[in-house]
Amino acid sequence: MLDNLHALILGDVYGQPGFRAVFIGLKNLIKEKKADLVIVNGENAADGFGLTPEIAGQILSAGAHVITSGNHIWHQREILPQLEDSRVPVIRPANYPPGTPGKGYTVVTVKGKRVGVLNLQGRSGMSSIDCPFRTAGSLLKKMKSEADFVVVDFHAESPEEKEALGIYLDGKVSLLVGTHTHIQTADERILPGGTGYITDIGMCGPELSVIGSDPAISIRRFLTQMPLKIEVSDNPSVLSGVLVKIEMSSGKTVSIERFRKKSLV
Repeated sequence: MLDNLHALILGDVYGQPGFRAVFIGLKNLIKEKKADLVIVNGENAADGFGLTPEIAGQILSAGAHVITSGNHIWHQREILPQLEDSRVPVIRPANYPPGTPGKGYTVVTVKGKRVGVLNLQGRSGMSSIDCPFRTAGSLLKKMKSEADFVVVDFHAESPEEKEALGIYLDGKVSLLVGTHTHIQTADERILPGGTGYITDIGMCGPELSVIGSDPAISIRRFLTQMPLKIEVSDNPSVLSGVLVKIEMSSGKTVSIERFRKKSLV
């Protein structure tokens, strides 16, 4: 029987409810899923916008190996020194222009394998930053000597852009998971070249919410078209993500399973 690496990837942690659920439930989830590698997208963990060093430290102490992010990572400026520190496994999308603080990928060693974790951000319906396709191509050439295989968190709005990048990178990376929309999709699969793929892994945040926010405020925003300030919904959370088995010898995904687990907090 070939040995596999079990990768547990959790979707966007949203506000205090999502953070509490991750902090309290992640260790048990790791045991339940027998996870070797744990990646958490933490870009919404600080009251729905950004990430603080304290929250990042607690997510890492709960069992995460790497924290990825996205377009909201800049909301809490105190996180910038950690993004700059090569010793801290907190990363931002790699396709921001040169001169942007932080690092776009990191490499961790798990079960004797060097696993590269690459963070990218989409452009469709989002900020017009550098091309994620070209950035991925150039960085993968660089990472080839640093990592045995690569996992990608593509933080993007458009399913079309996510699928296109997944197919573009098929056979070049072990796994590409989409984040950002907070709504888990049901299209997990293994692409022809052995790359695991899902359009969005969902959110770790309040279940009774509108993508994490207070439903009453969200509904009123749509009814009135007023620019009301979004507030985090203070309700029990769900932990959403995927468990992926990656063949150690080839770096190909052999199974990908999504999950959505209710939390007690």
